[in-house]
Amino acid sequence: MAAKILANLIVMGSGILVRGMVQAYRQALQNASKTGVAQETLETVRRGSKVMTQQEARQILGVTEQSSWEEIAQKYDNLFERNATNGSFYLQSKVHRAKECLETVHQVKDQPGGPVG
Repeated sequence: MAAKILANLIVMGSGILVRGMVQAYRQALQNASKTGVAQETLETVRRGSKVMTQQEARQILGVTEQSSWEEIAQKYDNLFERNATNGSFYLQSKVHRAKECLETVHQVKDQPGGPVG
């Protein structure tokens, strides 16, 4: 009989605890949506995971805005090979993404009527 009462108390107590946690989670979501924290976080995640800025790409490759495409390609080859032999795949992929980012900029510059610089 005591075991049955104890089991009922455990089941009822856990049910109350779960309902309280669900309510707290809902309240936290409402508070986050009111302050805009949720939207800002989602935007940051979207931007951060997909886009590399030209400044970041230049920092990764160690080049400046005035660097020629040949210099960028040389730095890329050097860094890519170093990370292929004794570096990390993550760094190698960052180097590759940096080259892709700057490649699009230099292709626009090389087209007729494109920006000069």
